[in-house]
Amino acid sequence: MSSMQFSAPDQRQASGFAHDDDLPLAGLRVLDLSQGIAGPYCGLVLRQQGAQVIKVEPPQGDWSRHMGRGRDGLSAIFLTCNAGKQGVCIDAGTPEGRAQLQRLASHADVIVQNYRPGVADRMGVGWETLSERKPSLVYVSISGWGGSGPMVHMPALDTTMQAATGMMHANCGADGKPRRVGLYVVDYATGLYAAQATLAAVLRQARTGRGRHVEVAMLQAAAALQNYLTIDAAMFPGQDGVAFNAPTGLFDTRDGRQIYVSMLNDAMFQRLALALGMAEWITDTSLHASSGRRHRAAELNQALGACIAQGTLAHWTELLARHDILFAPARRPDELPQDPQVRHLKVFADHAVPGLGTVPLAGLPGAAGGAQMLEPAPRLGEHNAQWLGQDSAAAFASSG
Repeated sequence: MSSMQFSAPDQRQASGFAHDDDLPLAGLRVLDLSQGIAGPYCGLVLRQQGAQVIKVEPPQGDWSRHMGRGRDGLSAIFLTCNAGKQGVCIDAGTPEGRAQLQRLASHADVIVQNYRPGVADRMGVGWETLSERKPSLVYVSISGWGGSGPMVHMPALDTTMQAATGMMHANCGADGKPRRVGLYVVDYATGLYAAQATLAAVLRQARTGRGRHVEVAMLQAAAALQNYLTIDAAMFPGQDGVAFNAPTGLFDTRDGRQIYVSMLNDAMFQRLALALGMAEWITDTSLHASSGRRHRAAELNQALGACIAQGTLAHWTELLARHDILFAPARRPDELPQDPQVRHLKVFADHAVPGLGTVPLAGLPGAAGGAQMLEPAPRLGEHNAQWLGQDSAAAFASSG
């Protein structure tokens, strides 16, 4: 894998990653006022495309610094979503802080914020105020429930949004009870949708010179992610969902590992039956089509599970691959960076974080150069002197 190279802090400030002309957003300055995951992840996507991103935090810091386990004021979430950004700390509750914030905003091409409706306006960095001064501004508002409507002032988190939108129901366990998806999938999806909409607005800005107010709600992202489920429910009202194909599921191997087998089509089922020596599956014509197998999913899964339990993971890996059956070993997250295919594609880069050592940072899929050479996520207020100090005018003039 390639290793990331980092300059000393003063050199990093003088030679920003955004000057790399090979990246599509080089020269674009983004002011990231957001906290948590969705907004910062949107900023990260823009950063990995070459934009310069200045992250603003309150005196207590972005609350994601303390999400889950932490070391030295940093968490995995914060490191992931804020790599490569330059960080300033501003107390927007004071007149001086609001003036500093407004000055930063006046020099930005894109602003990303996830305040509750009305907060940015009170700080003088709302869409109406800033776009009047700078018509080319792309302004991104990320919220839980949207910018208007009966729930506009309600708080929202990934977990509560999973519950409210039916995602937990779609992820029912073996006991039939709804349960949350373990990843912050709504947050990350919201960040991705926001980044996509931002890039579209930046393209329009380049073509016409006009800015745009981009509004993305977690509610919208969660609905878009699972739209096929809501369509399926509309097509078959009052009916519970059924398996799309069978046998499919997670099965235990003889050596204590697990393997996930997924059935794609009728031809694959026939190959699986041959690989397992299941003559009764081949002769039973009711199993030749997925429509017949779906209603016997429990029976087929039980039979496949009994077979899988008799062999090791290595045995099934070889056999299923040889017969072109969809499968994957169930790995832990810490095993992923060592996977041969992951290493071949350079999915992760060795990311050196002062005080913590090296962590695996995933690059932006599809971005030029694979895993980007980003600086570590900033310490709280790390770049205050550059952007808020006496020499800030020079910083604005020399970068972006």
